[in-house]
Amino acid sequence: MLMIELLTDYTFRTVLLGTAMIGAVSGALGCFAYLRRQSLIGDVVSHSSLFGVMLFFLASYWLTGQGSKSLVVLIPGAICAGTAALLLTRTVVQRTRLKQDSSLGVMLAIFFGAGIVLLRWVQRVDPPIPGRRGLEDYLFGMAAAMTQDDLWMIGILGFLAILVMLLLWKELKVYTFDPLFSHSLGYRTAKLDTLLVMILVVGIVIGIQSVGVVLMIALLITPASAARQWTRRLGTMVILASLTGAVCGLVGSVISATYSHVPTGPVIVLASTLIFVVSLMLAPGRGIVSRMLHRSKLMSTIRQPNAGGDLP
Repeated sequence: MLMIELLTDYTFRTVLLGTAMIGAVSGALGCFAYLRRQSLIGDVVSHSSLFGVMLFFLASYWLTGQGSKSLVVLIPGAICAGTAALLLTRTVVQRTRLKQDSSLGVMLAIFFGAGIVLLRWVQRVDPPIPGRRGLEDYLFGMAAAMTQDDLWMIGILGFLAILVMLLLWKELKVYTFDPLFSHSLGYRTAKLDTLLVMILVVGIVIGIQSVGVVLMIALLITPASAARQWTRRLGTMVILASLTGAVCGLVGSVISATYSHVPTGPVIVLASTLIFVVSLMLAPGRGIVSRMLHRSKLMSTIRQPNAGGDLP
């Protein structure tokens, strides 16, 4: 009865569909970040997006006199900031002696710090900026603020990112596992890398309102990490990670709607973490329990007495 009542609520249906789409898209795209060991890139993009959100919020205020918190306005800013952070990282690596991880850490600190400064200034400036309430929710997420326009924005961007992944599936697959071999086949690896980074940026920023810039990296990497425990095939891994992300989005929305004062974003992250722990423990072949049983069976075979009495 409670579930039927929830499904008749417009806000709940919007949040349910939105978080499921975010989880599905982020889970699928996160497989490439996981396999290429680019988790830190996702962290930089998610944290840097706060700076873009604040810039475009202020731009909407200067243009209209009312700050807009619609994702139609703020997501382009998040995409611009995340992309700028990665492009600056690439430039620093190419022109200095800094390694990529160090450059990424520097960009994360710069962009996230600038975003926090703008956020605090907007909250305390006098006279107050109209529409500034709720901006701090972008740190940890506020899925209940999602609107129909936001849902369309998430759906369109997510669809385009998945479409690009499917159209370039063969090229991205080869590039992910062996960039040198991909280059020898004639693929333009620099463009493939830029394109892959761009769809990863989209997969991250569409969830900043629901999950928040601090926790979004978990939704990108954790479903992929869980899916990897169950399969060795990229296609299967992407499907499992997408389903895991969608299920976690649904679970987080239902629990948040059922129990008051329980935030949706952190519950989604906790649900994905639980699935990861179960996968890490119980997955056949790669799981901790499976490996312990295999090791125990192997040791018992080695220690088994020779029934024929022959010397070893």
